[in-house]
Amino acid sequence: MEALRLEWAGGAPKLRPNEAMARQGLVTTVSSRAGTAAVVGWVGSARNRAAGARGLLDDSGRQGAAPPAPAGDYAAVLVYRDRILLRRDEQARIPLFFRESGGRVSAVSTSVRCLGSVTELEPRYFCRYLTGNLAQPHSDLTPFAGVHRVLGGEVVELSLTGQIRSRTLRRARRATDPSEPTANGSCLDEAAQELRLALEAAVERRMGTTTACHVSGGTDSTSVALLAAHLLAADRGSAGDLVLLAGRFSRGELAAERPYLDVAMEEIRRHTPAARPVIVDADDVADFDDFQHHAGDADEPHAHAFRAPFWARLHAAAAELGCDALLTGCGADPIADANPFHLHRLARTGQLRQMTEQARAWAAGSERGLRDIVRAYVVQPAFPLATERITALRGGGTVLGGIGTFNRPGWLRSEFARAHGYRDAGIAESRFVFGHKPEQSLYDAANYLAAPDLLSWQRARRDGFFLSHPFLDPEVVATMSRLPSAATFRPGRPKAVLREAMADLLPAPIRGRAVKVPFNDLYSRGLRRHGDELIALCRSARHPLIAEMFDVETLCRAVREAQFGLGDSYCWDRVNSSLALVAWLERLDRRSGAPGAAVPVTAGF
Repeated sequence: MEALRLEWAGGAPKLRPNEAMARQGLVTTVSSRAGTAAVVGWVGSARNRAAGARGLLDDSGRQGAAPPAPAGDYAAVLVYRDRILLRRDEQARIPLFFRESGGRVSAVSTSVRCLGSVTELEPRYFCRYLTGNLAQPHSDLTPFAGVHRVLGGEVVELSLTGQIRSRTLRRARRATDPSEPTANGSCLDEAAQELRLALEAAVERRMGTTTACHVSGGTDSTSVALLAAHLLAADRGSAGDLVLLAGRFSRGELAAERPYLDVAMEEIRRHTPAARPVIVDADDVADFDDFQHHAGDADEPHAHAFRAPFWARLHAAAAELGCDALLTGCGADPIADANPFHLHRLARTGQLRQMTEQARAWAAGSERGLRDIVRAYVVQPAFPLATERITALRGGGTVLGGIGTFNRPGWLRSEFARAHGYRDAGIAESRFVFGHKPEQSLYDAANYLAAPDLLSWQRARRDGFFLSHPFLDPEVVATMSRLPSAATFRPGRPKAVLREAMADLLPAPIRGRAVKVPFNDLYSRGLRRHGDELIALCRSARHPLIAEMFDVETLCRAVREAQFGLGDSYCWDRVNSSLALVAWLERLDRRSGAPGAAVPVTAGF
């Protein structure tokens, strides 16, 4: 989807925001004597988008200044008298790409499809994509040769003629610098106060005139909705409207969530009686419904397209009510819980006795074996690829046996993998996921794993809003990352800091929950319903790259094994990503790259 485009005509840059999205408030254009900015999304506050865009234009335009990336969900093109800047926030929800040749940029767009050529694909990208769910957002590579991604938190500086001058990554502004933990660590209530303030500010920044909050009955989404209701009740939300959006299941495993959903809705409306509950019956929804549409029409391969039908149902309900923001609880699992990779820090700093004691506590609290804990959080981060290879050797006998996050799935042809750098892609991906300090890399990886947002982006022009994720706000992440494990880990009580932070708002049944029903039922139902269709899609695929890349029959066997319940979440992720890539390639020639209606904007030179 093209929300804005920058190109050159007669040697001068022309900035063209999409007119329809501008009317919806999804694109904001501001001008000053210095130049012009087009911002997709929002900077600083979702409610005051013009002021945020103007502030970004002024701050970025100061010569010699290198301001940190401000908070927000945005991609921006800033055209000044002497240069052009391309910017994205660290969360990187809204895409931005540029087409380059010989060091000169010829076009910039939020749509990679509109910049690329279907006859000039980049095979290295597909190897990187197939290494895992995190590959797309933090890789410069795109599906199209010569088209590059502006990375999260990056500033790309161009001359007025499009020559690339620099590419710089900038960290977001933090409320406070991370503090060194004391000998005893922060106590739980102090940590909870810090998280409450950060999360409340993150919710407030994201609230629109009519805000929808996804409510599932879990701790995470209920916390976000309660904070939104609390802010409105205190008039800090500027008297906006609140919509409580939920998908309801009356049968299957997910029906067990209904009592918690009812409790959550009742408590939220107690704070804000005017809040409108919108309950969407989802019994007929299954993963992979209309898969070729959801996976095939995206700008680039969408690994989580299988789950799009459920979210699309909720998006449509929010759009009908005119919501201009939709808040979710995505990201809380890795961000708001205790960081298990703290065990890796203890091991690499030689504190083996303390590591063993804490690993035993982790094992007891999570009902897992000590060996599993040490393997997952100490050994695997140190030797990720070697650990997966050893596991693969043990898991033979089926196509899905032993497939992990990084190793090559059996249906990816070894010749293709060798020719286009799959091994290097796997190494790069493992370094991103675990990094030099896995306990810190957890937060970087969580940003991309917890909230894949291509569906929101694909539907934004139709819906009139983007998804937003308060738990992935840079200040929330910074708050949790600086807390020592002594303040965050309570055996048998996940997300202890969050529960304490929300103790005055969360109803007791939800605050005391230790586990939540996963969406496995939706997935297995989808495979039962659509497995044969997915296999037929693979076998009938005609794009030449599919046969070059995949052993189609082996991929079909993997789908059949997943239908029978074999494998685990890691295996299924690899299957889902590959199926999405097949659907995407098959529909590649059918999509038009023509931009939507736009209004030309030129900086006043």
